[in-house]
Amino acid sequence: MDQKLTLSELNKKIGEVLENAFPSSVWVVGEISELKENRNGHCYLELIEKQGIEIIARSRATIWSYTYRMLKPYFETTTHQFFTSGIKILVQVSVEFHSAYGLSLNIKDIDPVYTVGDMAMQRREIVERLKAEGVFEMNKELQLPLVPQKIAVISSATAAGYQDFINQLENNKPGFRFYAKLFQATMQGIETAPSIMAALERIFQHEYFFDAVVIIRGGGATADLSSFDNYDLAYFITQFPLPVITGIGHEKDDTIVDLVAHTRLKTPTAAAEFFIAGITHYFDRLLEMENEIVRLTRQTLDEKQTTLEQVAVNLTQLVSRFIGDRQAELTRSGNLLHRLVGQFTFKKEHRLEKMKHQLRSSVLLWFSYHENRIGKKKTAVKHAAKDSLLKKDSVLVHIKDQLCAKAEKRMLKEREHIHYHENTVRLIDPINVLKRGYSITFRKGKLVKVAGELELNDEIETRFATGKVKSKITKTDSNDN
Repeated sequence: MDQKLTLSELNKKIGEVLENAFPSSVWVVGEISELKENRNGHCYLELIEKQGIEIIARSRATIWSYTYRMLKPYFETTTHQFFTSGIKILVQVSVEFHSAYGLSLNIKDIDPVYTVGDMAMQRREIVERLKAEGVFEMNKELQLPLVPQKIAVISSATAAGYQDFINQLENNKPGFRFYAKLFQATMQGIETAPSIMAALERIFQHEYFFDAVVIIRGGGATADLSSFDNYDLAYFITQFPLPVITGIGHEKDDTIVDLVAHTRLKTPTAAAEFFIAGITHYFDRLLEMENEIVRLTRQTLDEKQTTLEQVAVNLTQLVSRFIGDRQAELTRSGNLLHRLVGQFTFKKEHRLEKMKHQLRSSVLLWFSYHENRIGKKKTAVKHAAKDSLLKKDSVLVHIKDQLCAKAEKRMLKEREHIHYHENTVRLIDPINVLKRGYSITFRKGKLVKVAGELELNDEIETRFATGKVKSKITKTDSNDN
C-alpha cells in the first residue's frame, strides 16, 4: 500500500511546492467580488476571473493593515474610484498556503494605472454599445417645453446640492414659480444605479404631469462618479419619455449619464439657473411681443383714425355739395315757376283786356240799337267776367300751392336722406360701437370673427370702450354651420 499522509502533512507538502514554484512575488489581474475591512484595519478580499458571465477562477486575498493604509488612498486618489467590489485590479501578491486556511494571496502592491485603463475601456464599450443600439441621442431629441415649471427631482433629501437647487428655484429674482417634487434615491455606492432607476420608474407613473427630470448630486468624492458610468442606468435614461437634466456636481469629467442626458450642467445650482433662464427668455419674448402688439395696435388705430377723418371730411364735402346742388336746383325750379306763373297771368290779363275792348266796341256799336238790352248784357258780361277771373285766380292759386307743397316735400325728403346718412356714419364709428356695450376680440393680433377660430388654451385680448382684458380659452362651443 502507498504511504499514507495526514491532511496536515499533505497541506504542508502543497505549501512547500507552492513556495518553491513562487519564490517571489507575482503580478495578478483579478476582479474584486467581495471586500471586507475588520476592526484591526486588515482588508479581506475575494478575487475572481470571469469568462463572459461565468466565473472560471476564484481566490482569497489579504491586505494587512499597515499595507492597506498606504495602498487604498494611493489607489483612490489616482483612479478617482473607490477601492471596492466590482472593479478590476492589477496587484503584486505573494502566494501563501496555510495548512488550516488553504491557499491565500497576500497583496503587497497595486497598479492603479491598469484600473484606470480598464474603467476607460469599459466607458468606451458602454458608449459604443449605446451608439450601436441607436439610443445614444434619444433623450437629447426630446422637446423641452418652452416654460418647464413642473420638475421631478432625483436626489438625496439630505444632499446639500438638493437644498441649493431648491433655494435657487424658490428665490429667483424675477419671482417665477416652480413645482419641484423630490423622488429620493441613493446617490453614491453600488446602489446608485438601481436606486435612480427605481426613482425614474416612480416618475414614469406621473409622466403626463411633469415637464422634465433633473438628477442632482452636488459635492461628494470624485470616486462616487463611477456609479454614473452604468450601462443599465444610461440605457434607462435614453428610453425615458421626459427630458433628463443632470447636475451631478463635477466640472472636469462627464459621466455616461451626462453624455446621454438631454442637457448636462455642472452643478445643481446651474441646473436651477437653466430652468430660470428658460422662463426668463420666454417672459422677455412675451414682453417684446406685447410691446410689438401695442405698437402695431396704435399704428393701426392711428391709420384708421386718419382714414375716418378723411372719410368724414369727404362726406362733409359731398353732403355740402349735394345740399348746394339741391338748393340751386330748387332755386332754378322756383324761378322757372315764378316766370311761368307771371307769363300765364300776363297772357290771361292780356286776353281779358282784349276781350274787354271787344266787348266795349260791341256795346258801343250796339248801344243805340239795343241800349236796354245792352245794359242787361253789360251787367251779365260783368258778372261773367268777374266769375271767370275768380275761377282763373283760384286755379292759379291752387297750382301755386301744389308746386310749393311739392317743393317743400322734396326738400324735406332730401333733408331726411342727409340726416339718415349722418346717423349711419355716426353709428358705424368704432368708438360709438364700443360705447354701446359691444367689444372686439383679438387672437395673436388678428380679429376673431367666429368662435371656431379659437382653440383651448389660446390667449385672447378683448377690447371695450374703456379698456381691454386678456383671457385664456378653457372651453369652446361653436354654433357655426
